Amino acid sequence: MKLAAAAYPLDFLPDFAAYRAKLTDWVARAADDGAELLVFPEYASMELAALGGAGVAADLEATLHEVMRHAPRVMALHEDLAARHGVHILGASGPAMAEAARPVNRAILYGPSGMIGHQDKQIMTRFEREEWDIAPGSGLKVFDTPLGRLGVIICYDAEFPLLARALIEAGAEILLAPSATEALAGYSRVRIGAMARALENQCVVAHAPTVGPAPWCPAVDMNTGAAAIYGPPDLGFPETGILAQTAPNAPGWAMAEIDRAAIARVRREGNVLNHAHWEEQKIRLLPPVQVLETPQNT
Repeated sequence: MKLAAAAYPLDFLPDFAAYRAKLTDWVARAADDGAELLVFPEYASMELAALGGAGVAADLEATLHEVMRHAPRVMALHEDLAARHGVHILGASGPAMAEAARPVNRAILYGPSGMIGHQDKQIMTRFEREEWDIAPGSGLKVFDTPLGRLGVIICYDAEFPLLARALIEAGAEILLAPSATEALAGYSRVRIGAMARALENQCVVAHAPTVGPAPWCPAVDMNTGAAAIYGPPDLGFPETGILAQTAPNAPGWAMAEIDRAAIARVRREGNVLNHAHWEEQKIRLLPPVQVLETPQNT
C-alpha cells in the first residue's frame, strides 16, 4: 500500500468552508496519487482557531476552546473524505476533552467505514505543561486495519523508545508520528527519534510535521520540518533508512510504497535483528549495573 505523510502549512482561514476546501484538496491530491493511508501533523487543527477571529487566535486558552467547538464538523468532514476516497486518514491532532479537567492532544484515525478510534499524546513538552496546560493521555492503542496494525506516537512521544516498543510488542507494524516543532532543533529531535524507532523496531515510521509561519497563533507561530517515511536501513529498505522525504519547510506529501511482507522479512532475515534482540538489553542490566569509581592518587 502507499503511505503518505503531510508537510502541512497553517492558514488563517476566514470560515469553515475554506477549511473544508483546503482539506478536501489535500486528501484528493494524495488519493489521486494512490495513497491509501494519509497522515496529517500534530496541532495542524489549530488553524481552526482563526475562525474565532484574530483576538481568539492570539489567545492560548481561547484557541483550545475555539478548535474544540468545531470538532463535530471536523470529524464529519474526515469521515466523508475517507469514505469518498476509500482511504484511511490520521487527522491532524488537536485539543479534546477526556477524563482530565484539561484538554488532551488527540489524533483521530478514520477509515472508509467511519471513525476507527483515537490516540492521545502521552508525554507533554515543557510548553504544553508549563504554558498551555495540556493534559497527558491515559494510554496507548494499536489499530488493527486492513492496511496493517498501526500505532501513533505524537511528536515528543516519538523521542521515548519504550512507548513505541509497547506498540510494537502489541503487534504494530507501522508507526505514525505527527509533529509540530518550532525550531530546527525540535524537528531534528523528532526526526532522529522517528528514525531510531524504525531502526530498533525494524518497522516503518511516517513523520508528518507542520511547516511555515503562522504568526497569528502563538501556539504554532513558527513551524519547521520535512515530511518523511522511514524504515530500517537493512534488507529490502534504502541504505539511508529514508523511503521518501519532502524538501525542508515545503508543503506537500511524502509518499512511499510500503510492503508489510518486507517488514516481516527484515525482522526475520536482516543483517541485524534489533526487533528480536530487544530483550537481550534487559538481560545485560541484571544484576544492577556496576558503578566503578576512579582511584584517587594519594
